[in-house]
Amino acid sequence: MLRGGLLSWNLRDRHMAGTLETIIAHLDRRGVGDKVVVWQRDSHIGDARATQMGDDGEVNVGQLVRERYRAGTPLVGFSTYASSVTAASVRGTPAERKRVRQALLNSYEALFHATGLANFMLNLRGDLRAREALHERRLERAIGVVYMASTERLSHYFYAQITDQFDALLHFDNTRAVIPLERTSTWEQGEEPETYPFAV
Repeated sequence: MLRGGLLSWNLRDRHMAGTLETIIAHLDRRGVGDKVVVWQRDSHIGDARATQMGDDGEVNVGQLVRERYRAGTPLVGFSTYASSVTAASVRGTPAERKRVRQALLNSYEALFHATGLANFMLNLRGDLRAREALHERRLERAIGVVYMASTERLSHYFYAQITDQFDALLHFDNTRAVIPLERTSTWEQGEEPETYPFAV
């Protein structure tokens, strides 16, 4: 597993969930009563218990929040088939604009691409037909601050049962990299084509 050690992964997510609880407690003391929206990247969101990560003893923010605030905590996932992404090649190195490979054939992303729809939303909590159709465990891709196309299967895919992982899912067949506020020449240039130096 290339995302880091199991212990450090669990501690990071427990710390993030603890920070969220502190913010909610502060808002409750002030009598604000507002809703809180948390944006998490890659596999931090969604319920880890419905994934290979959970099978391996990992927890994530999605699971911890769902356990603590069950009734009012919808977990919403995002997916893409092919895109570009702003990510580093190695943790701690400058971000680059990278091409994301087309999704693997036996993945949820490839299944969503096969619908021919460019963008759509699935209600995985209330749509029984969607739940039945997507109940089978499949590969799911997660891209965080690092993206390594050369080891994508090992680095960025895990098995998941999406109907228990999320309450809703937004699929965008093609997406574009976030443009950083401070662009480096590496980001501007982007990575070399996979066929470099032949440009086939």
